[in-house]
Amino acid sequence: MCGRYTNKLTWAEIVALYRLTLDGPPHNLRPRFNGCPTDPIDVVTERGGKREYSRMRWGLVPNWWSKPLKELRMATFNARAETVTTKPVFCDAFKHSRCLIPVSGYYEWQDTPSGKQPWYFTARDGSPALTIAGIWDQWKDRETGEPLKSCAMIITEPNAFVGEVHDRMPVLLAAKDFEPWLTGEAGVELLKPAPNDLLQKWPVSKRVNSSRADDNDLTLIKKVELATA
Repeated sequence: MCGRYTNKLTWAEIVALYRLTLDGPPHNLRPRFNGCPTDPIDVVTERGGKREYSRMRWGLVPNWWSKPLKELRMATFNARAETVTTKPVFCDAFKHSRCLIPVSGYYEWQDTPSGKQPWYFTARDGSPALTIAGIWDQWKDRETGEPLKSCAMIITEPNAFVGEVHDRMPVLLAAKDFEPWLTGEAGVELLKPAPNDLLQKWPVSKRVNSSRADDNDLTLIKKVELATA
């Protein structure tokens, strides 16, 4: 799964990379080094030929959910590529509501004799951006009438490089795939592992194991030395 991410992208970088339609003032974005499920996450969507930036809850709430949000106990921040077209919580969003989720990197955990060891994955070429295939939906709170937009990252089998640490990885899209993914022209054929040479990885502090680790702490992505047996 992909349960934690970083984002160091500036507004100018997001606008340029995703060719946003600028209908409003620029956003003042701050770096994030410990984005967690249910937090707001940056999302790019496309409607009527216009690409828009927004923030959505990370953890999809399907439009048909009729109970209070606190009763949604399923983990819906990741959607598996193998079941995204059939699982009720995700299938409608896959058909009608695609999105791009910009991140700078993400964390995965390796089971070791001394506990779960976090690793940080980011672009091997030093690019500040990775783009994860996402889906989104809009739910309405039956009690308050308030709408809520939410999203999920799509995950797939790992490539050999990621598989050294974990058994899943996010679906990472190339720039040429942005348009067909957003419009729905492309489908499950894009939901495959990234090339082995796309990412680099290194071990990081176990402080990342806590969702309460400071989101502003740059040292969370600093390489640490692994203990030797």
